Amino acid sequence: MNTRGASIAACLAISALALAGCSSAEPDSDGPVTLTFQSLSDQPAAIAATEEIVDSWNTDNPEVQVEIVQAGWDGIYDKLITQFNGGAAPDIIHYEAAGIVPFARDGYLADLGEHMSDERRKDIPEGVLDAVTVDDAVVAYPTELQSYMVFANKTLLDAAGVQIPSGDTMTWDELREIARATTKDGAYGLGWGLKSPTAAFMAMAPQFGGEYFEGSGADASIVVGEGEMALPVLVDEMAHQDNSILPVSLTQSGSEVLASFYAGQVAMTVQGSFQAANIAKDAPEGFDWVVLPPLEGPEGPDQAANPQTLSVNIDSEHVQEAAEFIEYFTAADNLAALNKADALIPATTSAQQAMADELGAESGWDRILASGQHMASAPYLFADAFAQWKDTVATPAYQKFLAQEIDAAQLEKDLTDGWDQITK
Repeated sequence: MNTRGASIAACLAISALALAGCSSAEPDSDGPVTLTFQSLSDQPAAIAATEEIVDSWNTDNPEVQVEIVQAGWDGIYDKLITQFNGGAAPDIIHYEAAGIVPFARDGYLADLGEHMSDERRKDIPEGVLDAVTVDDAVVAYPTELQSYMVFANKTLLDAAGVQIPSGDTMTWDELREIARATTKDGAYGLGWGLKSPTAAFMAMAPQFGGEYFEGSGADASIVVGEGEMALPVLVDEMAHQDNSILPVSLTQSGSEVLASFYAGQVAMTVQGSFQAANIAKDAPEGFDWVVLPPLEGPEGPDQAANPQTLSVNIDSEHVQEAAEFIEYFTAADNLAALNKADALIPATTSAQQAMADELGAESGWDRILASGQHMASAPYLFADAFAQWKDTVATPAYQKFLAQEIDAAQLEKDLTDGWDQITK
């Protein structure tokens, strides 16, 4: 194990006394083991699904009872620092791959590799399993994913004489041609909320061979070359050469762009896959929309995986029991129910299939779930300074580039120099 707190202790220095209620409960000599499960689920349906899974476990396992400690995503990283440093962390920790790496490196998370069944290991796509493997240790079970999908106004595509792609995937060239064809009569072919563009550009970079980082931890080095620059340059060309992207959308969030989509001002929009549930609920009556096949670049359809995760506190007195609960939690029917409630993609193949069997092609879920099989390892997850670089360097640089305040060469330089300045 690494020295405790080497990476995270300096991030926060406040008392953990107020959080002591989250610590692992001591079992009575004649009573059941009690495990605390800090859940971040914040949607009512997802909270209910989580409670149902826990209630089912508690009914079937009277000797090992799980108690949900409801938390939220806001401020959870700092809260976990406080909990770990104060010895008050829960037994079972809900988070995401991008957030757990420093805790794993500092020795706060148990290696679950020896507890994970062969069935579960084979059920997790390789790129997703890579996202929860730190220094050869499996430090979490992945649970939920999202991908970026293209949602289309079928009425506008039909009016433009566009044949809607029907294959397993759709190329970026096809997307560009459809956007050109549907940019007419005051409407634009595409609306893409790129107010915070870094996440989308990095998630889809594998389709162009982009990786961004080599190495890991404090030794990670940045790589910004043709593969990393391909998607930002393509978006710039569509926006400023083809004039097929609604200009204001480049400064909006994905959710803000949906208003233009509903109003017929854009024929297509790139959104997180979870928006399928919101579009089905919020679109105007009679709005005819479809989900297009997953996008594919020259290097394939993969997107970088950053799944939600369940980990175990290494200081829990009941690591094995906690791992057994997580194994139960991630059974196909349970993950399918949770992801349906959260409008996300299960992190296992069997749960994706279970959800597909239930939903079929409803609201494009057949295509969304198919994208869950195209998840690649994300090198940025393992670069210590990534979060700082993303917020202080990458996002403002991409924003300037999309606003044509800097050119591609300057963008490449800013991304690289910014990393070097942070890490020198």
